[in-house]
Amino acid sequence: MTVERFPVEGSHILMFARAIGDDNPVYRDEQKARQGEAGGIIAPPTFVQAGAQFDPDYGLRPRAGVPWLGSGKHPSGLSSADRGGGGRASGVLHAEQHYEYHRHIKPGDVLTAKSEPGRTWEKESKRAGKLKFTERITTYTDQHGQIVITARSVGMSTERVIGKEE
Repeated sequence: MTVERFPVEGSHILMFARAIGDDNPVYRDEQKARQGEAGGIIAPPTFVQAGAQFDPDYGLRPRAGVPWLGSGKHPSGLSSADRGGGGRASGVLHAEQHYEYHRHIKPGDVLTAKSEPGRTWEKESKRAGKLKFTERITTYTDQHGQIVITARSVGMSTERVIGKEE
């Protein structure tokens, strides 16, 4: 993910907290938040995931008239032709997510995100064949160039898709 400008607003924090079902007042009530350790409203720990919506190339965001993962009558939202004619989507999943927090994200911050490849490794599986793990490291910096959060995600792809017929 590459995001050149991810402005953080109080209403954005509030809506994200509501979407994940977290009604902690530190995400919405300035008076109560001032009494807390952070001294004001802060964003929930996984809030940086919302930055994907500011990435112009984010593949999971719906675009009018364009098939996307999760849309349509096919499980992946793509036709078999879009998947290379095999009729099945590849076996890909998000395997892990880790965060290192350097400071709280607060309203008024303007974040930048830059992703770089990390490690890759493989394991053998009985049913899915070779499992390939790929790590991505995303660094979120604020408007002053200070690192706010470092995120590490691991994706996994399978050699064979495990289907209902198994």
